[in-house]
Amino acid sequence: MPIEFVVAAIVALGASALLVVRIERLGARFSFSEAALGLLTALAANAPEITSAVTALTRGQRNIGVGVILGSNVFNLAALLGLGAVVAGRIDLHRRVVVLGGAVAIWVALAGTASVTQVLSPAWSLIIALVLFAPFVAVSALPTVIADTREATGLRLWVRQALREEEQELRAAIHPTPGNWRDGAIAFVALVLVVIASIVMEHGATNLGDRFGWSRIVIGAVLLAGVTSLPNAVAAIYLSTRGRGAAAFSEALNSNNLNVLAGLLIPAIFLGVGHPGHSTLVTDWFYVGLTMVTLTMALLRRGLTRASGAVVIAGYVAFVVTIAH
Repeated sequence: MPIEFVVAAIVALGASALLVVRIERLGARFSFSEAALGLLTALAANAPEITSAVTALTRGQRNIGVGVILGSNVFNLAALLGLGAVVAGRIDLHRRVVVLGGAVAIWVALAGTASVTQVLSPAWSLIIALVLFAPFVAVSALPTVIADTREATGLRLWVRQALREEEQELRAAIHPTPGNWRDGAIAFVALVLVVIASIVMEHGATNLGDRFGWSRIVIGAVLLAGVTSLPNAVAAIYLSTRGRGAAAFSEALNSNNLNVLAGLLIPAIFLGVGHPGHSTLVTDWFYVGLTMVTLTMALLRRGLTRASGAVVIAGYVAFVVTIAH
């Protein structure tokens, strides 16, 4: 394996971990809600895969770019939720949290599919994705709205209760020390390192794939997707073992949502996604299908059991075997 790929992967993982910590502190400094803080940290942790995907799309390696995002999302389900449930024994979840977060996740996944399959343009797919995602983020970012349920009724009351349940769980899991200007400076340096390392990783992975005759989709959806998603996986397993199921669940779904929006749809507006090959479509089907299977099990069992986690992991293994042939 090329030494530059290994070094770049280590730098990207370390810098992204540092970036997450500093972003959390800055969020605490400006009194962001726990849900908004979770979104920011998910975006920071996603920096390696988003940068790798954009780099590949810029170089015309569209199968790699799309593969990184879709493959990362399949990996996230297996590593963040599947492995987290297996290690912890069980991830307990409120049904309202599953329904609300799951509805947004499926909506964004289908919007991404519409772009990948060229049913809709990337611009229209982005607009459709934001129809549900933008209000979800806006409401999640307002602690006063979440806390106030006195005058709410019907659907509004249900949504606020779901957000409050998630907020209570996240508050116990995310409690960073308020930051200052030094954290902002360190976050900026860490982001620059992530971008540079991710560009080097994409080049290294492409060269490695060419040396061994791997397809572009395998390079993106398996190799780069797995390496760049490790920071999220470690964080989610840590949260699951501490009984913070909603936090791990939120991180997994929000990471996937942000990957589609920032790593696929927005760059595709300017760079395009190209004509999808069979393996790209298969990767997308696994992403959407495994998302639905995971959410269904979580809803029926009020969380994910060890057996449920094993099913999700088996789905990822089936995905890797399928596109590797």
